[in-house]
Amino acid sequence: MDEFWLHPRLGTATRDGQQPRYYLRALQHAAHSLDADPRWQQWWHRSGFRGCELGIVTEGRLDHLRPSADIRRVDDQLRANFTCALPPAGTDRDELVQRASTEVRTMFEVIREAMALPDLPPTPAPSAPPEDADEVPITAKSLPSIPRELEHQGYLTLTQVQDFFG
Repeated sequence: MDEFWLHPRLGTATRDGQQPRYYLRALQHAAHSLDADPRWQQWWHRSGFRGCELGIVTEGRLDHLRPSADIRRVDDQLRANFTCALPPAGTDRDELVQRASTEVRTMFEVIREAMALPDLPPTPAPSAPPEDADEVPITAKSLPSIPRELEHQGYLTLTQVQDFFG
């Protein structure tokens, strides 16, 4: 059995090329906190899946339809890819940590409902990523050109979410 059941993958589809590094680190840390929590480990073990690949794609400054998610079983794994809005520029680090924790839990609520899993355990108290944390591997893709009349939507299509991590 794997030491870890939750395998976060992070990506960004921002149009300006600015990667929200601290927020992505906070999202990764929030996922790792769930992975290490005994209550979440027990909850996941009851799911019947060996592991969960959780893809999180941050999008630009425009709002998008929520949740934009692709959830599917791949052999004995669950693959779930989500979009996630970027926090406003200038958001302080404590707020980013709180948002990341809430965002990851919300993703698991969607997974729970989609897969008819039992209620989620309590979420561990949000904490900041360690200062000496390794650099977060990020998949960065530019959004394709879209017609001007659709530009205000600012969200990835389901196909783009499915294909984001390859």
